[in-house]
Amino acid sequence: MPKPNLINQYLKRKNRFWFELIGSPNAFSIESRIFHSISIGLIVLAIIYVPYNLYAGLYVASLSAFIFILFFSYQYYCSRFCGKTHSNTIFAFTGLLLFSVNYFSNSGINGSTDLIWPAYLLIIFAISPYHQHLKWLIVYLLCFLALHFIEYYYPILVKHPFSAGKGQFIDRITAFPLPVFVIYIIIKFIRRGYDKERNAAEEKAAALEISNIEKNKLMSIISHDLRTPLINIQNYLALLNDNEVNSLERPALEKSLLNTTNNTIEMLSNLLHWSKSQMEGPIVNLTEVNLLKVLLGTLKMEKMQALKKDITLNYNISPHLTVVADVDMLQLVVRNLISNAVKFTPNGGFIHIDAQLVLHECKITVTDNGKGIPINKQ
Repeated sequence: MPKPNLINQYLKRKNRFWFELIGSPNAFSIESRIFHSISIGLIVLAIIYVPYNLYAGLYVASLSAFIFILFFSYQYYCSRFCGKTHSNTIFAFTGLLLFSVNYFSNSGINGSTDLIWPAYLLIIFAISPYHQHLKWLIVYLLCFLALHFIEYYYPILVKHPFSAGKGQFIDRITAFPLPVFVIYIIIKFIRRGYDKERNAAEEKAAALEISNIEKNKLMSIISHDLRTPLINIQNYLALLNDNEVNSLERPALEKSLLNTTNNTIEMLSNLLHWSKSQMEGPIVNLTEVNLLKVLLGTLKMEKMQALKKDITLNYNISPHLTVVADVDMLQLVVRNLISNAVKFTPNGGFIHIDAQLVLHECKITVTDNGKGIPINKQ
């Protein structure tokens, strides 16, 4: 019994070979790939029909099959390897001509041509644009009716190469594979195309949902980081409005407010830049940076917030320590950790930020004497 991996390898080789024959989805439309598949199948069947029809004495049918081989081989070669789109008009009228000749040379309504006729029309629907379908439907229906009316009024035009019974039985049995093969190929492509589009739609919906979640998170982060600096500006303007700031206090407050505003603008610019990049997809831009230099603006801004609660905020970061990190993400995480520490540390408490190298990695620790998270909720 063949091993599963050998079977899988065989199936993969077969699929690659088939894709080489019909072309990849990236290079060819579904109509062209259906045309390539059907052309290959019809060429193979026609090759079988040529000697069989000669053996059975159906010389016209044998010639028709040979013309089929030449026509489909040329159309397939031009479409698959020369980049020339197959001609729906030539394809349709060639079928009309060959089926009309074959109809009168092979027992007319008692022959097998009527089995193949609708399958060929189905091929035309599959390989032609939608706006042409009604046109070809009307043309084929009119020709189909015309042939049968001609036979009805001029039965002498119809040749009967097969005798009733065994001859008709063989004719029908040998003609049946053609429409069955055509229907199989077309339905397979339609189902595969439908499944592919459905999966793509599901993946797009899932990606959109994830994107919305990320956008909500980003908005939450931005609003969280901007709230405190804006409150400071609001409080200062309220003090000015109430004339509660004297000339001695004003320079120090304005300097503090200017530093806070500058840090906030820088933080906002970084956040917006980072947010835009994240909405286009999660991107990590790693660079080698000086840790203290990158975090200094964040530390100063958070230290001013800590002073409002008489919280002592200090840090121990070597000025020579360099790390490989995404600057925006690093500032975002540290800023939120310190902001939460300030929020949940009581008045008069302390917050300490430490950065140490541990096994060639930088460990940043934010420590405070707040109430922390209960063990059962960690």
